[in-house]
Amino acid sequence: MTDRLTPQAGNAGPSPLQGGGATDRLTAQAGNAGPSPLQGGGMAELHTVGRMLRHRARTTPARTAIDFDGVATTYRELDERSERLAAGLLDRGLTRGDRVATLTTNSPEHVVVFWACAKAGLILLPLNWRLTAPELAYQLDDAEPQLLLVQPRHEELAAQALAGERADPRVLELSASGLERLAVTGDVLGAEVADDDGLLLIYTSGTTGKPKGALLTHANTFWTNLSLDLTAPLRYDDVVLQILPQFHVGGWNVQAVQAWWKGATVVLEEGFDAARVLDLIGRERITAMMGVPANYLFLAEHPAFADADLTSLRLAIVGGAPMPEALLRTWQERGVAIAQGYGLTEAAPNVLCLPPEDATSRIGFAGKPYLHVEVALRDVATGRLLLGPGEGEVLVRGPNVFAGYWRDAEATGAALVDGWLVTGDIAQRDAEGFYRICDRTKDMLISGGENVYPAEVESVLHEHDAVVEAAVIGVPDDRWGEVGLAVVVLRRDVTEDELLSHCRERLAAYKVPKHVRVVDALPRSSMDKVRKDELRERYAPEVAT
Repeated sequence: MTDRLTPQAGNAGPSPLQGGGATDRLTAQAGNAGPSPLQGGGMAELHTVGRMLRHRARTTPARTAIDFDGVATTYRELDERSERLAAGLLDRGLTRGDRVATLTTNSPEHVVVFWACAKAGLILLPLNWRLTAPELAYQLDDAEPQLLLVQPRHEELAAQALAGERADPRVLELSASGLERLAVTGDVLGAEVADDDGLLLIYTSGTTGKPKGALLTHANTFWTNLSLDLTAPLRYDDVVLQILPQFHVGGWNVQAVQAWWKGATVVLEEGFDAARVLDLIGRERITAMMGVPANYLFLAEHPAFADADLTSLRLAIVGGAPMPEALLRTWQERGVAIAQGYGLTEAAPNVLCLPPEDATSRIGFAGKPYLHVEVALRDVATGRLLLGPGEGEVLVRGPNVFAGYWRDAEATGAALVDGWLVTGDIAQRDAEGFYRICDRTKDMLISGGENVYPAEVESVLHEHDAVVEAAVIGVPDDRWGEVGLAVVVLRRDVTEDELLSHCRERLAAYKVPKHVRVVDALPRSSMDKVRKDELRERYAPEVAT
């Protein structure tokens, strides 16, 4: 059975989304159009994020909120520092909806800035310090922040990004002393902040086309963290390891904000180092963490993994890309409960979760929708919603869905259709409502009229004990139109015939790659996602000739 894609199709819930989906607000002046509180009168601040920290500081002031390289910050200290910084930012003329850009690695000071922006009604724009100066210049010009806070080590990069560009923010130092110079004593409890005000402006990775700024509201952040906690809960006594970069939505909305909401401790790492992480898990008695598949791969491949003390780790979440089944089994064999997840920046990011109790029976699945999140599938060819088991493009709606793309009404209109967020991801849904992410629509290749999803082929390649990593792309072929090319990283020598034979035993003939290339490492984005666009640029012309 199918139904047309309308606001009511397949779901009886309301549309447009609360806290997101109001595309008429995303005009050329998006973010500066003034307040748009929720209807209902007097309830517009019910889900504003600054309330979380203020509550925590009242109830558990002496608990450790952040442990950064052995230096502890209590909830009282974090609340007071962010309160004074919020007052200082407003005192210097910033107003509701203004953007505060940051260029920094993970740090307690960056956390203070986040909470200060939340309390003052400002939008935090965390820039990716791994980008080049021209890439940063584009984002600065697009967002036009009023203030740019720069960690001293990135001052030269910031200067290069600003040289000759239109953006002209005030540039100040992002450090403990720098923030102290900005801070003032003042009352910001009366600052106007509403649920659907912007909180985070996160630019997409830009692996295709120009990056777009996804505007996430206070309500988006509230609901995505509530949904996460109702599905993969944290306790007040948890010790959460944060390794994801804070320029990514997962650096805030997957366990970090959730932990501070619950009164837990976040062991904050400046970056990811496999040896250090393995040591920290045992030494600090880490109980929960989140990473992308590459993080878990590098940890499992490290020589110290076999003897590392992982006994305290009760919940490890993986997201960002499908996790190879062989890697899941490796962690399960070490007694670690893995929660598989799926999300995207535009959904703030949490959409699907496979809790540990389903991990063994549903290996390779991303799970079911979080509470307060609706997910549907639509047929790629007809655009109709699919009911029951099936395969199609993933659609998402709920209060976690973003407000839209910054100053890009056209892109927002394409992403938000009839109240649904169109993800561009392909998934299979079984009879019990579990979803398995197959691939991106743009990654799908068509060989001899048959759809081939690279993620499925990659999963089979990962099952071979010689394969460390694998990426499959489509390349031109005179006979079939398009065929697969597998790019692999190996831990030992193996012939191409052996790899292809391994695939033939497990896949239909049209899914088996026609070509294999061996490399030392796969090209990756700043979030460790494989840059398939680079692989296509390199190998498609080679195969064609």
